[in-house]
Amino acid sequence: MFDVKKVREDFPILGRSVRGVPLVYLDSGATSQKPFQVLDAERHYYENSNAAVHRGAHALAEEATDAYESARETLANFVGAETSEIVFTKNATEGINLVAYAFSNATDKARHGLEVDPRFVVGPGDSIVVSEMEHHANLIPWQELCAKTGATLRWFGVSDEGRLILEPGVIDSSTKFVSVVHQSNLLGTINPVKEIMDMAHAVGALGMVDVCQSVPHMPVDVRELGADFATWSGHKMLGPTGIGILWGRNDLLNAMPPFLTGGSMIEMVNMDHSTYAPAPQRFEAGVPMVAQAVGLARACDYLTDLGMHNVFEHERELTAYTLAELAKVDGVRVIGPTDNSERGSAVSFVVEGIHPHDVGHMMDAQGVAVRVGHHCCWPTCKRFDVPATTRITTYIYNDKADIDQAIAGIKDAQAFFGTSSKVSA
Repeated sequence: MFDVKKVREDFPILGRSVRGVPLVYLDSGATSQKPFQVLDAERHYYENSNAAVHRGAHALAEEATDAYESARETLANFVGAETSEIVFTKNATEGINLVAYAFSNATDKARHGLEVDPRFVVGPGDSIVVSEMEHHANLIPWQELCAKTGATLRWFGVSDEGRLILEPGVIDSSTKFVSVVHQSNLLGTINPVKEIMDMAHAVGALGMVDVCQSVPHMPVDVRELGADFATWSGHKMLGPTGIGILWGRNDLLNAMPPFLTGGSMIEMVNMDHSTYAPAPQRFEAGVPMVAQAVGLARACDYLTDLGMHNVFEHERELTAYTLAELAKVDGVRVIGPTDNSERGSAVSFVVEGIHPHDVGHMMDAQGVAVRVGHHCCWPTCKRFDVPATTRITTYIYNDKADIDQAIAGIKDAQAFFGTSSKVSA
């Protein structure tokens, strides 16, 4: 394991105060804080090698290109991928849309008699499968694809315990694509994605996994997911904002129509037609986010030095402690699994008689930063009949004292609003 106190020294923002009290940051599921090492790597790039990549013959352009492609290699190694399978995107949302638009574009081209890979053609009679616990980013693009093509959207439901109900028949011979979350950002549930991807492949469908909440927090090998695509964001794993990753199998990436077109993604351009570069360049139109890629690669190195198994075990311990302490507070109900089996560090809860936003504001008054709202999972909140939740998400720089401060904030909210603050025996 690692020394949390020593880790915290690497994060300058954690030394500040808010509302006149020391900051306790428990919102890493929304975005993580950045260590000096990442900030310095990005600054060093701008100060020493800043240039447009892939297109200059001068020394700075060569250095910038090397830095960018070295970052791609680092990301690939971090998740067990091939370098050519790593596409840099703006964020995970763009990665999901990239795949969704590949289906939409292929279907449109097929309607006009153009040759496309049939695996990306969908229409009436076909189905797309998601789950009831998806982030909006992994739901709305598929709603749009179905609306454009006439395909049907299906989903796996969620049990009262916050687990997926893998009901037979949701995936069947009509299914063309399955896209599910690895770890829920609201419930904390870790889903059996390999089993789901095997179900998809058994009927000839392709599959994608949203790994935004798993890659930063546990060892993830994209091959072991059993998926054809996976996507995540850099800012949730100590990296900069404005950069994400789409991983895809080489054969599929090279068979997909591009999402964005323009410079850098082309092979040959004529006035009446163009051909596109092989993946991953075919999906990286325009000047890419080089500095962010450099920063994200350094974040991967930082996490690798800590050891992702150590990161996972540290968070498991904190999650168990969080669940146990919340269970002691009368009037608090966890939304999602209440045991520590197959669940991550996102712990959402409601407090009887107090709106989640008010709970969050009271915790903020104590310096505790948590997330409130539907967490871009409105259908999941509706499933559990709650308007919103308050959510605690821990990371490498948190310890049990942070959880104690959060619990104190909840009790302050109960005292302020005159609801029960009795501690269970």
